[in-house]
Amino acid sequence: MNTDATTPSTSTSGTAPARVVIPIHPAAQRLHPRASRGRFTRLRHVFVLLTQAFFLGIPWLQIDGRQALLFYLEKQRFDVFGLVLWPQDLVYLTGLLVASALLLFLATALAGRVWCGFSCPQTVYTEIFLWIERRFEGDRTARLRLDRAPWHTTKLLRRGGKHLAWMAFALWTGFTFTGYFTPIRELAASIPAGTVGPWDLFWTGFYTLATYGNAGWLREQVCLHMCPYARFQGSMMDPRSLVVGYDAGRGEPRRQRATARQDAPRESAPGACIDCTLCVQVCPVGIDIRNGLQYECIGCGVCIDACDQVMDQIHQPRGLIRFSDRDGTGASAGRWSRLLRPRVAVYGALLGLAVAAMGGGLLQRAPLRFDILRDRGVMARPVEDGTVENVYRLQLMNATGAPLQGRLAVQDRLGGTLLVDPVDTVALAAADTGAMVVRVRLPAERALAEAGHTLPVDFVIEVAQADGRRRSVRESSTFIVPR
Repeated sequence: MNTDATTPSTSTSGTAPARVVIPIHPAAQRLHPRASRGRFTRLRHVFVLLTQAFFLGIPWLQIDGRQALLFYLEKQRFDVFGLVLWPQDLVYLTGLLVASALLLFLATALAGRVWCGFSCPQTVYTEIFLWIERRFEGDRTARLRLDRAPWHTTKLLRRGGKHLAWMAFALWTGFTFTGYFTPIRELAASIPAGTVGPWDLFWTGFYTLATYGNAGWLREQVCLHMCPYARFQGSMMDPRSLVVGYDAGRGEPRRQRATARQDAPRESAPGACIDCTLCVQVCPVGIDIRNGLQYECIGCGVCIDACDQVMDQIHQPRGLIRFSDRDGTGASAGRWSRLLRPRVAVYGALLGLAVAAMGGGLLQRAPLRFDILRDRGVMARPVEDGTVENVYRLQLMNATGAPLQGRLAVQDRLGGTLLVDPVDTVALAAADTGAMVVRVRLPAERALAEAGHTLPVDFVIEVAQADGRRRSVRESSTFIVPR
């Protein structure tokens, strides 16, 4: 990325001012990470499979005949693994986001940027796209050679096939993403029928292009320049947090450069590092970990795998590059001393409180929700038998995954029961909404005594839960008695 800056000319000859190009980020060729093998590479592949199995598979999972995880915006309903949430329950989704953020903070304090290196969608998609690229173009050396080669039939076929495979996978992710907001089985059935909605098309295309562009073209640039987490993650770490580090005391002076170092004593023995640069070649963001801790490092550990293989080949102990504390104590510190730290304790306590608060709220959550709306056309009216009638509209929401049946009663604050007409029974299908219009009547003798007053009343619906227990749900309103 370059920025053009114009400097004013001090000459009086009227010549145009000189243009000075100020490089903000040095230009470089496209990064082609080398394939790596080892324990951390295998762990990354495991996380790729787990995260994609979750993301691509969960929408197809059914619980009680409904999609396991669905943010059904059209019906303003969220299905979360059997739990039915309505807009009034957004506090639970907020709590879930808060708990997820605290879990990320806790993991960062303990193990550094493990989220970035193993589970971040950008990292996972980039790893998948790199795997596809290697299938078509080969490993790092072959891809660099293909970059320098002129365009010919083989290059066109390899590049074209790679981009088609990229786009196919990106389209799959876009379709799945939309399936979290529109029932995915209905979405799949609408494709051959040609009845896909415009918003479904838009979000599928948007996520498809985002995956294709970020994982196929931008790659490490997202981590280096666009992702805010790389900037503030250091504030969640302390000197005891695990980071990828290079043991300069053991590795320096590097063997092939020891004789060239003017400041190195002649009698000093060369270090363990042979300056093979494999740790740089396998790095997905292209940094040299030997230069010290850098914010660009995503903590994936592939440089550790590359270095360990070299150490095995030259019969040196592993661990020249390793996960260690920022103070260099590494694995020598006790496990409990790593866990019992103020930062970890604070994050853990906050996470526990968030989970406990959400769990307690869900246990006390009513199986039925309803809102009361007064009929605007007729506030209150007397009827022929001397009673006074108010009309209400009840908006009902079943907050469970099972059908509900209940009975409605209206009570005033003095303990009296008002008459409900035409019906006092409530029935809702699983995870469904409904509305009912009820006419509530005050007996004639009470109407004469309360003329000109507004009575506070409670609408009470008693429902039978799945475990056989009955529970009452109460909402307040008012009853108007005309003069």
